[in-house]
Amino acid sequence: MADATEDVELDFADEEGRTRRSTVMRHPLASFFHLFFRVVAIVVYLLCEWFSRNFAACFVLIIILLSFDFWSVKNVTGRLLVGLRWWNQIDEDGKSLWVFEAKKGSCGRSMGTEAEARIFWLGLIICPLIWTFFFFTSLFSLKIKWLVLVVASISLQAANLYGYLRCKAGRLEGQPADTSSFVGQHFLQRPDIIFGML
Repeated sequence: MADATEDVELDFADEEGRTRRSTVMRHPLASFFHLFFRVVAIVVYLLCEWFSRNFAACFVLIIILLSFDFWSVKNVTGRLLVGLRWWNQIDEDGKSLWVFEAKKGSCGRSMGTEAEARIFWLGLIICPLIWTFFFFTSLFSLKIKWLVLVVASISLQAANLYGYLRCKAGRLEGQPADTSSFVGQHFLQRPDIIFGML
């Protein structure tokens, strides 16, 4: 125990490491592609009518971008940036089983930093909100063909958001995410209630 007259040396190595961990990006390419396909799809949606009169080409391009986004978020960025993953598998009886997983240790080498986690969650939440705004603008302006595209966009992005929220809920509760509640079990049996036909 040090008395009041002695100088005490403080060790800030742990604090400096935490600060550096939150600012240095471990997976810059994954962080880039987590936002790239989403943002490009939104920009193409906004500018498509100005550059092309061909609705089919715009529709296909946006769906391809959102499909790339869905795949990269579900299979790559969720695992690398926040240590979460989810998938659907069919068992031997033909029943659909939804699996939600969270990496146990938060200080693993393959998980991202706090900045990357913020990028992940902000991109995952804000982009579906933007598509929801587009839904209402298409609905009120009676652009029915664009409404179909926006509903498909919301479905793809809401599926990823739902999956990762379930993974995160399972990690916070310390139990498997697919058995945490009766409502969750009901949605696991019928996910098409929320997302439509995926």
